[in-house]
Amino acid sequence: MAFEVLDEHEQGEQVQKWLRENAMSILIGVGLGLVLLFGFQQWRSHRAQHQMDAAVQYDVLATDVGKKEYDAAKQIAAKLKSDYADTPYAVLAAMHEADIATERGDAETARSALEWAWQHAGIDALKAIAGLNLARVQLAQTHAQEALNLIDQLPKGGFDADSSELRGDALAALGRKDEARAAYTDALTHLDAGAPNRAFVEMKLNDLPVAAKAAEDTNSAEKKGS
Repeated sequence: MAFEVLDEHEQGEQVQKWLRENAMSILIGVGLGLVLLFGFQQWRSHRAQHQMDAAVQYDVLATDVGKKEYDAAKQIAAKLKSDYADTPYAVLAAMHEADIATERGDAETARSALEWAWQHAGIDALKAIAGLNLARVQLAQTHAQEALNLIDQLPKGGFDADSSELRGDALAALGRKDEARAAYTDALTHLDAGAPNRAFVEMKLNDLPVAAKAAEDTNSAEKKGS
């Protein structure tokens, strides 16, 4: 008999029977739901506290860097990288660590710190900054092909001028002048007329034709002499 045609007494009996048969399942489901809800709230609370703790640590690090208390800053950076690696503050700390190493002339430590920052950055903007700085260190160490490979992996957007300029630097170092010229030209399209580094990029671009013309003049002289 369909449920809707039963009288009130019979409907009540059916409901009570269903509840008796499924009471344990209902209790388990309600209990599981409460556990999951409580667990989620606890997780959110823990994550918020975790982020806050990392922010406090990073604030102290930034203060130490401002005071040039580099040894203390390095200790905090190490703690952030070990205990708060899943936060952006650890990535920022690693980049500060690289700056300290660069100021001390320690290119290998700077490179190591930037590689860590590059690998752990979860935000595109931070990953781009870490990658650009790492590529600069690689170029300074005459690892132009490594720098070029890294630049190709950078997140797109936001740092187009810097990435194109660095691409030009890497290509020029590899002797690929025409490609370097195209990269510098692209960098200029992303720079305003009053951008501080525009003149520097233009200088790099203008140096390339000079180098090409010098090679052409040398070849011409050799042909005339032969």
